[in-house]
Amino acid sequence: MSELFGLSPDLAVIAVLVFVIAGFVKGLVGFGLPAIGLGLMTVFVGIEKAMLLILWPAFLTNVWQAFSGGHLKVLLARLWPFLVTAVLTLGAGTFILTQVPEGAADLVLGMLMVAYALPMLAGVSFLLEERQVVPVGIAAGLLNGVFSGLTGAFVVPGIMYLQVLGLSRDALIQALGLLFLSSTVALGLSLGGFGLVGGREMLASAALVLPALSGVWAGQRFRSRFSDAAFRKLIQLAILALGLYLVPLGIWRLVQ
Repeated sequence: MSELFGLSPDLAVIAVLVFVIAGFVKGLVGFGLPAIGLGLMTVFVGIEKAMLLILWPAFLTNVWQAFSGGHLKVLLARLWPFLVTAVLTLGAGTFILTQVPEGAADLVLGMLMVAYALPMLAGVSFLLEERQVVPVGIAAGLLNGVFSGLTGAFVVPGIMYLQVLGLSRDALIQALGLLFLSSTVALGLSLGGFGLVGGREMLASAALVLPALSGVWAGQRFRSRFSDAAFRKLIQLAILALGLYLVPLGIWRLVQ
């Protein structure tokens, strides 16, 4: 066959490498698979097809992440307003995706990540009071849903909100899994509703699950070497690195 599920042999090799790397980052810090997978694959196949390719790897790695950790009941009771809002507003972001220049969302997303990470790395810290958890969560969920629909990356500002809740390392990783799992399902439904889901792309997405899971497994094993304090610093560095990656990527897409 000249193509595998719509991907040429060369492109299939590139996709496997991309999803191993993206899976490793996700296993290490709990996020990054959609952003890295999208950012790299968009160069080769365009943003809409890249968003389809991440669906199955993102969904299954997030099922794994969301249901392991032992904090499911407590997290759902505390975070449901944030999660529900993030899901309900994602369709609006997908609609905007069809209207705005390619790259604009990545640029804004990257700038927000850099603006958050730099003060945190400098020692500035924030914690929400319990009475602020729901209203701030609804606002964060609204923005997170729109950005998720626009970019396929479910990180901002959700991870910022979850970090200021003061969750433990394992609870934070599981909370991110819940956000990413619900957002992945909503993204798949939203892309289908806008007629962007194709059969061959979904088969290719399913074929990329194994490379992604292999990367996640390796990243999780490496993550166990870090203390809680070192892990939080690693999260902030990962947010900064992802932001610095998205800013030039967004500019590049805008000028194409």
